[in-house]
Amino acid sequence: MRKFTVRDIALAAMVAALYTVMGYFANIFGLAYGPIQCRFAEALTVLPVVFPAAAPGLVVGCFLTNLLSLYGPFDVVFGTLATAIAAWLTMKMPRWYLAALPPILVNAVILPPMWAWAEVGAINSAFWAACGFNAVTFMVGEAVACYVLGTLLLTALPKVPVLRPFVRKPDLAQP
Repeated sequence: MRKFTVRDIALAAMVAALYTVMGYFANIFGLAYGPIQCRFAEALTVLPVVFPAAAPGLVVGCFLTNLLSLYGPFDVVFGTLATAIAAWLTMKMPRWYLAALPPILVNAVILPPMWAWAEVGAINSAFWAACGFNAVTFMVGEAVACYVLGTLLLTALPKVPVLRPFVRKPDLAQP
């Protein structure tokens, strides 16, 4: 495992700040929390495939964003944990077009049961129906954020000369 450089820490801090600002901005429009969401900041979750130093920034940014969540401490803990797992898995993806799968799948497994519990309060048929509905609607919003906006990021950011020293594998960034 390589050590983090000052550049890596700066990149992680920028990603954390950007994720937080984008999450708060989405909250203004009611898009940041709940089963029907399209959190613009989730587009940043594809960055670890080319910028591994972005992973800790995503976790910190998600934590700070989830402090506003309607689901309280559960979302702060489990939402942040889901982002940490997804960021680590995204770093391991062999191709750029697979980078969006970990955030979509990990979040679809971890978050819908939490939301269903908050909505229903018991494990019964209504819980499972809410869980299924939440998973489907969440995956659609997450896919839009990760595949549409995230692909634009993966295409554009490695072409910025200042960011080239951070890129892990430049060939991954060429869709």
